Amino acid sequence: MMNKVALITGATRGIGRSIAVQLGKSGYVVVVNGTKQVLIDEVVHEIRQAGGEASGYSANVADPVAVTAMVDEVITRYGRIEVLIANAGNLQDQKCLRMTDEEWKAVLDVHLNGTYYSIQRVLPYMRQTGGDILLMTSTAGLTGSVGQVNYSAAKAGILGMTWTLAAELKRDQIRVNAISPAALTDMTRPVIDHLKAKHASRNEPFPDFWRIGGPEDIASFVTALLSESDADLTGEIFAVNGSKVTKWEKPAPAFSENSIGAFFATWHRQKGSE
Repeated sequence: MMNKVALITGATRGIGRSIAVQLGKSGYVVVVNGTKQVLIDEVVHEIRQAGGEASGYSANVADPVAVTAMVDEVITRYGRIEVLIANAGNLQDQKCLRMTDEEWKAVLDVHLNGTYYSIQRVLPYMRQTGGDILLMTSTAGLTGSVGQVNYSAAKAGILGMTWTLAAELKRDQIRVNAISPAALTDMTRPVIDHLKAKHASRNEPFPDFWRIGGPEDIASFVTALLSESDADLTGEIFAVNGSKVTKWEKPAPAFSENSIGAFFATWHRQKGSE
């Protein structure tokens, strides 16, 4: 674990920042990625002030050329990347009917394409050492989320990436896992505040589901996960909310029938029993 090089995208605020700071305190060499140099410098300074080693690189992960240049610079400086945490994200929430092509593309470009570019550029070097790839999904990708068709699609795509790459890269001693984090951040706070106001206006109690932990809880889980040495700990989806950790399973067949008529008869029967 000690002195491994960890590249964290979207590491200038929220969950990414907390992970970067905690890994820095745990002995990792932390590479801080973001798009605003002043924020990158703040995180690098915080890690160094705590006695850790860090450097920063400005790159938009939606730009494959920029990702290639960043990875090349990291390899030139350190010679290796053993951990990749693809955390960069954005939101452009809108109901599907009103969503613009630009809002659709902006979210897919960062979450899905950016994750792919980061993995693909790091892999040639990680194959030489083995390592860990951690991806960020969401309950929006696991169960859907009204008003977030772009975000839900991107996060569901990351599930497919996780399961595919875990199988593809296991022989290279590279583990691939995904985290569905629930944490109060700049990105989630507007949603939580809206929901609190909505339930208050209806005199309804605020659902426990939306009572979420902080970025530091996600960082603690990431640090613990990376410290686990089991090679079979790969292809997993973990939901983390405060100290509560939930393991999600892959989708599995619910039922099968040998004819269309029998299939819909069973569907109606099961629906009636719910």
